[in-house]
Amino acid sequence: MAHRKYEDALALVLGTMIVALGVTLYSQAILITGSTAGAALLIHHASGLGFGIVFFALNLPFYWLSFKRMGWEFTLKTFVAVGLVSAFSRLTPLWIDIENLHPLYAALIGGGLMGVGLLMLFRHRAGLGGINILALYLQEHHGIRAGYFQLGIDTTIMVCALFILPFDKVLLSLAGAAVLNLIIALNHRPGRYFTAR
Repeated sequence: MAHRKYEDALALVLGTMIVALGVTLYSQAILITGSTAGAALLIHHASGLGFGIVFFALNLPFYWLSFKRMGWEFTLKTFVAVGLVSAFSRLTPLWIDIENLHPLYAALIGGGLMGVGLLMLFRHRAGLGGINILALYLQEHHGIRAGYFQLGIDTTIMVCALFILPFDKVLLSLAGAAVLNLIIALNHRPGRYFTAR
């Protein structure tokens, strides 16, 4: 049964706010995650550029694949979700002040928050662009679990992080990425929410 428009809108807002909170924890703890957000965090940590701007820009090349493979509705929702995460990741540090943040806690709860937020978006036919688009396409059309595919991509991003971040931060980031992707892999099953086109 299709979701109502207000249900989709609520999921987009709440899901992206939850993801942005996880990103904020990662940014403050100098951690990274996987997928396009991980690449944006890596660039943010390496260059000082704002996460939101980098995240939005990195996603632009993937919308054509999204439109061709996933349809206009998914693409529009994903575009909105990416824009909201970009905006909320800028606003969240203005709304909360974290004085003391243990990196292990940030890795685990931040990964959990991003996983739950992504799950909300996936269940309402939206993603966060980039690798999420490719992962959902592979799951929907080829039966490859989105979470497991993303875990492989995330590992590659973590290897790149070894050249920018301290080793202990990369290990913590990897633990957080595992939490995020296990949430998706265990809760988002092929065919449960999407129908083949």
